[in-house]
Parts: sequence; structure tokens; C-alpha cells
Amino acid sequence: MPLRHTYLDHPAPLPFAHRGGAADGLENTAVAFRRALKLGYRYLETDVHTTSDGQLVAFHDATLDRVTDTRGKIAQLPWRAVSGARVGGREPLPLFEELLEEFPEARWNVDLKVESALAPLLNLLRRTRAWDRVCVGSFSEARVARAQRLAGPRLATSLGTRGVAGLRLRSYGRGAVPLDRLLGAAVRRNAVCVQVPERQSGIPVVDPLFLRAAHALGMQVHVWTVNDAKRMAALLDLGVDGIMTDHIDTLRTVLTERGSWV
Repeated sequence: MPLRHTYLDHPAPLPFAHRGGAADGLENTAVAFRRALKLGYRYLETDVHTTSDGQLVAFHDATLDRVTDTRGKIAQLPWRAVSGARVGGREPLPLFEELLEEFPEARWNVDLKVESALAPLLNLLRRTRAWDRVCVGSFSEARVARAQRLAGPRLATSLGTRGVAGLRLRSYGRGAVPLDRLLGAAVRRNAVCVQVPERQSGIPVVDPLFLRAAHALGMQVHVWTVNDAKRMAALLDLGVDGIMTDHIDTLRTVLTERGSWV
């Protein structure tokens, strides 16, 4: 399958370290990302928020409460306050720019958690010329569309939720429904992959029909967040193009045993 963007220029299946490998409790920290890269990962997944003074922080939650020793909403705090928080009581939150600088060989799958992060992220990619190193996704279809519109084909993106729904319907042969027209628009706006859970609300998402529909449109299928070795193997047997995991040692072992670890 021809590559739609140089971001994907790596032998599939792609292993993604989800939040750097969240299983050890130090998710989205430089320490976690260093460990993943030391294991041989090239693709790292993270999320971005903005502080009240516009700094782009690599962090999953809207608040600091769950995984740090500090409380409060990131959007309501200046970077000076956020930078004092420690994940697991130990590790600071990184700015996304710091991660791009420290790990120049890494490729980043970035979830745009909030609208306020869109402009700072695109400005950062322009300034650092890091277009080939980042794929942007969001649950918000409109946010992905705005990112694609502002950046053009330089930016790799994944489908938003409506695009995924349209692809699911297309896979059933229902090509005339309105959601499928939304999917066509999303594809024209440079979506290079679809990133989905294996199941949603108990309903299978990833199956041979779904994979066939995505591949027919030139898009890779990456599945999140898979932490069980048997499920990893089953998805690889099915033909998925990438797996995101918190358990980075497990995925590395599974791919190594199959001769697919690069």
C-alpha cells in the first residue's frame, strides 16, 4: 500500500508507546519516553494541553489531579505552576517542544485535547519544521478539519470520530449514507490513518471488513490501547498496521517473536 505521508515511512506493523508506556505510572514524562526509545520504539503517543499563558504541555488529562502531586485545571494555571507538578510525585510535565528537541528521531502521535492547543502546535511544527515527525488526531472532527485546513498536506492526521463512523458504514457497503460523504471529505483533507479501539461499547470496530475499507482508501489502521499479548497477536494476524500499548515490553516481545520488531 503506497504511503500517504512520510510520517508512516517505517516497516509495519508500527509499535506505539502509548503515553510513553503508561503501565509504570509515569505516563507522558521524559523518563517514560526515554525508556521507550531505549527499548527500540520510534513511535510515541502523547496528548497536548495549553496552560493559561499559552504553553503547550504534553499531558493527557485536563486536570493535574489524577497522576500528579498537584491539583487544578491546566488551562487555568500558568506554566510556572504546572511545571512544579510531579507525575507520580517524581517526574515533571514536559513541554511538547522539549520532547521534539530531546528526541529528534522520534515520531509523535499527538492527540489535540483542546482547541486552544491547535494554533500553538501548528506554530511549533512550522518553526521546527517537524511536519514529518507528527501525526495529529482528535475526537473532535471539526478540530482535525481545522488543523488540516490550516496546515495543508504537510500535516499527517488521523480520522475523527465521524470519519471513523463513515468508514465503518462504508465497510458494510453502505456507501450512499451522509456519514460516508463526511468520510470522503476527511480523506481529501489528508487523513493518512484511522486510529480506533478494537471494540467500542461492546461493538467490534476492527474486523476484516473495516481493514479492507481503510486499506482501499490508502489509510493505515492503528488500534489502541492493547495491553494483552494474545489480543496483540490476534490483531496482528488480522492485518492491522499498528498497535498502541501501555505495556511496551509486552508488545516488543510479541513483535520480536513474530520477526516483526524493527
